[in-house]
Amino acid sequence: MKNFKGKRVLVYGLGRSGQAAGKLLHSLGACVSIYDDEKRDRGLFCFDDQPLLNNYDLVVVSPGVMVRGNSILSNFLAKKIPVISELDLGSQFCKGHILAITGTNGKTTATSLLGKIFERAGKETFVCGNIGLPISAIARKTTKKSFIVCEVSNFQLETSKAFSPELACVLNLQEDHIDRHGSFEEYLKVKNKIFQNYKSSQVGVVNLDDEYVMKLKLPKKLCFFSLNPLKKGVYIKNGSIYLGKTRVISLSQVPLLGIKNYQNVMATVAMASQFKIKPKIIAEAIASFMPAPHRLSYVGQKNGVIFVDDSKATNIACVQMAIESLNAKNLLLLLGGQNKGLNFEKLFSQNPTIKKCYCFGEAGEEIFNVASKFNYCAENFTTMQEAVLCAKEEAKNGDVVLLSPGCASFDEFSSYAVRGQIFTELVNEN
Repeated sequence: MKNFKGKRVLVYGLGRSGQAAGKLLHSLGACVSIYDDEKRDRGLFCFDDQPLLNNYDLVVVSPGVMVRGNSILSNFLAKKIPVISELDLGSQFCKGHILAITGTNGKTTATSLLGKIFERAGKETFVCGNIGLPISAIARKTTKKSFIVCEVSNFQLETSKAFSPELACVLNLQEDHIDRHGSFEEYLKVKNKIFQNYKSSQVGVVNLDDEYVMKLKLPKKLCFFSLNPLKKGVYIKNGSIYLGKTRVISLSQVPLLGIKNYQNVMATVAMASQFKIKPKIIAEAIASFMPAPHRLSYVGQKNGVIFVDDSKATNIACVQMAIESLNAKNLLLLLGGQNKGLNFEKLFSQNPTIKKCYCFGEAGEEIFNVASKFNYCAENFTTMQEAVLCAKEEAKNGDVVLLSPGCASFDEFSSYAVRGQIFTELVNEN
């Protein structure tokens, strides 16, 4: 549907994406109503307290809405009322080139960096999606020359039917959001939807080293990136990133920590190369890139103790990557928050080098029990503040204190960013 004039549309979910969808629809002449499970601030639009009593031409679902087991959505579908995602809505009004990045970890870093590469190349660039700026908010500002670099989450893809990027990338896939999807298998199916409308001529950019990515139903044409040398694609050899036979940049010039970030960088090199961006431009953008906060971010050093904020690590795979990236001999690890249905045995059975584990929050006792089962030194705390203060007191010269929670933040904090900021403040307190 592209002609919305006079159409009755319900936007389900009043978060940032829902508000952007409502404004876009209103500008297109639609009669917009809003429904939200939490009945938040109603804003400019009509709030429908009982949406099932009204007939709508379309329902647009915000990514924050829980889909599995949602009786409201089931009733709309039973009535044959089309249900689409905010991603579907916004993308159909975008002109230009849509580039999409998904995966379990690293999406924001890769999306931000790819945006910087196109900006460095002098292209009109919009960085949007799950990164914080909804695609519906920028859709009508785009032109045929625009490059729309979109971070795409599983929440956005869950109700997506029409999203059709010109180029899409899957960075990596690990167990995450089981509380939302019910199983890892379903999570993988949702992620695979990024290629659902691909044509045979389109290229998919994928991580050759990731076993779950390689098990997806992938496009016929692929551009691989890998930590190991390849004949084609993007890879690492002799301490540098290569595109085919062309050396792009030395790893020593990459301002990001760890293997997972090298993979993020390689993904952006692969994507930019599909649009003939020169390796020199790509290298300049990478070298000058400022990473987003709370992702293996160096907080500071006190009395020989290094403090690292990885609050964005909300799943076990991300924690494992953080530990491998730091390669610290004396690691004090802060783990905890709100579990997303993940099994922490997968972390501790990998035998990472952890001097002590400080568990906290809603999942603290669960994590403590698993750590103890595998004979790790561990202690449980009610709050993150108690855990951080204890770690500060016990840390000795040469130790690394890492906040990499492996959990959502919502038991104590409104977001991972707030959690990371509080951690930084506690570290810097005298």
